[in-house]
Amino acid sequence: MNAPPRAPLFDAPAVAQRLDALGVSAATCRQLRQQFMDHLRAEYDRKPAGAEIVQARTAFVDLLLRRIWADQVEGTAAGDRLALVAVGGYGRGELHACSDVDILVLAARGRDITRATDTISRFVTFLYDVGLDIGASVRSVRQCLDEGRRDVTIATNLIEARLLMGDEALFEQLCRRTGPRQMWPTRKFFAAKLAEQRARYDKYDATAYKLEPNVKESPGGLRDIHTIGWVAKRHFGARTLHELVDHQFLEQDEYELLREGQEFLSEVRNGLHLLTGRKHDHLLFDQQRELARRFGYQDSDQSLAVEQFMKRYYRTVKGLSRLNEMLLQHFEEEILLARRSDRATPLNSRFQIRKGFIEARDERVFRRYPFALLEIFLLLQQHRRSIRGVRADTVRLIRRHLHLIDDGFRADLRCTSLFMEIIRQPHGIGHELQRMHRYGVLARYIPAFGRVVGQMQHDLFHVYTVDEHSLFVLRNTRSYAFPDEKISALELGYQVYPGIPKPALLYLAALFHDIAKGRGGDHSDLGMHDAAEFCRLHRLSDLDGRLVAWLVRHHLLMSKVSQRQDIGDPEVIRAFAATVGDQVHLDYLYLLTVADMRGTGPSVWNSWKGSLLGTLYLATRRALRRGLGSPIDAHDQALEVRARAAALLPAEQVDSRECDQFWNRLDDDYFLRFEAEEIAWHAKHILRARGDHPTVVATRDFPNRGSTGVMVYTRDRKYLFAAITSTLDRLGLDIVDARIYTSHDGDALDAFLVTDLHGERVSDPAQRREIRAALRDTLLQDPLSLSSGGRRSTRQQKAFRVDTEVSFTTDLSRDRTVLELITKDRPGLLSKVAQALAECGLVLQNARVNTYGERAEDAFFVTDANGHAVTDAGRLDALERQLVQRLDGELKPAA
Repeated sequence: MNAPPRAPLFDAPAVAQRLDALGVSAATCRQLRQQFMDHLRAEYDRKPAGAEIVQARTAFVDLLLRRIWADQVEGTAAGDRLALVAVGGYGRGELHACSDVDILVLAARGRDITRATDTISRFVTFLYDVGLDIGASVRSVRQCLDEGRRDVTIATNLIEARLLMGDEALFEQLCRRTGPRQMWPTRKFFAAKLAEQRARYDKYDATAYKLEPNVKESPGGLRDIHTIGWVAKRHFGARTLHELVDHQFLEQDEYELLREGQEFLSEVRNGLHLLTGRKHDHLLFDQQRELARRFGYQDSDQSLAVEQFMKRYYRTVKGLSRLNEMLLQHFEEEILLARRSDRATPLNSRFQIRKGFIEARDERVFRRYPFALLEIFLLLQQHRRSIRGVRADTVRLIRRHLHLIDDGFRADLRCTSLFMEIIRQPHGIGHELQRMHRYGVLARYIPAFGRVVGQMQHDLFHVYTVDEHSLFVLRNTRSYAFPDEKISALELGYQVYPGIPKPALLYLAALFHDIAKGRGGDHSDLGMHDAAEFCRLHRLSDLDGRLVAWLVRHHLLMSKVSQRQDIGDPEVIRAFAATVGDQVHLDYLYLLTVADMRGTGPSVWNSWKGSLLGTLYLATRRALRRGLGSPIDAHDQALEVRARAAALLPAEQVDSRECDQFWNRLDDDYFLRFEAEEIAWHAKHILRARGDHPTVVATRDFPNRGSTGVMVYTRDRKYLFAAITSTLDRLGLDIVDARIYTSHDGDALDAFLVTDLHGERVSDPAQRREIRAALRDTLLQDPLSLSSGGRRSTRQQKAFRVDTEVSFTTDLSRDRTVLELITKDRPGLLSKVAQALAECGLVLQNARVNTYGERAEDAFFVTDANGHAVTDAGRLDALERQLVQRLDGELKPAA
């Protein structure tokens, strides 16, 4: 059945008749505006609309302002010398559902403004009373000229000026005096808009693929289209983007892509405005889900509706970003480089350089030599100092010939050799692969990569789309090759990287590590097969192909072991070393893991996680050198750590004999759980306190771990760990690591690594004093206080639901039970877990705290009161119910 025709979004005659009948009062105009917005909202609920809403709202506001101006200003003595002008987005006729309405009240001279001050003030106040979001300026023609010369943003607004009411001759004078000959000539204007766009891109990390993008301002957003329009208007005097087709700057199909992209983004932006009832351009998580529903997307087995909707969004902005790049390069050549010599310098028989840009020597080049679709990127690498970019016409030729990249092309020895040559170049690998991605070549050449273009995961952990993340990771692996740049996170990586025999294998692993996401199943396993097939097709040796495939298969292993297992346990190191097998695999895996974590998002990587990876790497390297057949004994390792700690005691001014007496009260588990510098630090503060069972609270910085250490030593009692963690939560601290040791004679040593809410260590001595004082106050209470409430969940955390999952395994080698908990991250989480453990009579020995966006995936190592693994299934069931009740708010029924 055909859908019923849509009612017109704006019935101008009906609105005019209402105004005629009721008069132009603030109440009437406000009512009409509300009715119009309600109508827009109802129509959008039926079907999302872009340009239709934009045009309707512009026409509605035009009518309203003209009638109000006629009623309030026109005919007055002062009003005859004024003009009402729409500027900015309103001037170009682009008012989205709740966009600001920017107007200029224009006068010939300053004294005309003075005479009309009261009239103008009443007019603007009336507009606010109506409920319009007005941005009003009042200037003379001369003031417009002066302000426009100083500020390119004001000049841009004036370029789009449109007369609404008033003196036509005055408006024409404004247009004439603010033209290119009077201010901001085309060259200067274009350079300013380029700089403006670069600054805007930097604000959004130069990527359109953020989890919560800005539909207007992010790269590839509506502002990119505006930038093209402004330059076209300034250079050609064009009134519409279609005129760029007439000027041969755009082809018709490119214009259609631009128009379709603009329409989709306008539909999204209107949706955001109508959902929130205000000008709101950030596409937030809860709004993404609602818009996905409005656009008709539904969950499938492979992906959520919101992921499908956002994939369309990301693919749209990718296409618009490419068009923006191509057109601005075209303008740059036409405007900024017009005076340069047009003579071309040949590179080979297929390509040449003109005005600093590479171009095809013949428009038939790609048809005659399809391999040139890859060759051009290799030339850009090899001549990176003399080539600024690719000419717009050649970008267009590349896009037009993408269909040539088929199975025959991918199997062609010339093509596979060229691609591997690109991967093996000393410079420009990440840059040119990113360019290949923008132009669509990479997705055609590696079809599996094409399937993840725009693929996002609807969570807080994966900040970028899969394709963008993969290219970030590849660029991160390239960073190891440039130690002069001195990225602090890569200190160990700089030492490891020179030892890997073939860096290109690392880059391929980075490119393929997430390539199978979104297909269902284990993406590591599926991606391993994709990587193996690619290596076979590109004629890599069996040994090299197996290494790349192994890295893809195990790219998550090292991060999981370092963050979720007790890497102080020799058995954990032995098992990991057995999986890795040799030093070469360990080196590659370490480099890939660091690059992957650094490329996931700004909040994922920190110094603490880096130190965990470094510790795991070094311990595994020692195990491999010793040989897997002769693993280190736990007691021997404890003695080794104790000896290293003893060597540090003189610097801490600790009496070694007194310390030996203290250490003899502790077992091997203590020395396996902490590093030597921590053990020496503990001894200094505990022995200074004197007494058999002192209460000690100490803090110190761990700069190499990017965190602050907090140590509490006191008599063990029920809820101790819960009370400490709730206190730290009240202080607004994030716990990144927790280790708990209880001696045989009943003393507890609880040690934490904490950061502030920005992920930084607490370096202010006054703040550290506050931490110590608050913990001492807590320890003096009887019973211990468990109140928290220092922080609230963030808006982003509230947008997600994560059901609590609890699982148990037995660590036979250490005689303890491992509780793995997946739940929604929230303030006070550790305290709630500790309370549940205490209620069930279990002892917490250690905790590994991990946050992945909105998800907490923590591991707790627990024993019964006698220090043994928990074997009573009923007790574990009770603990699971306690945890679910406390964390999800409902009691899980007993089995």
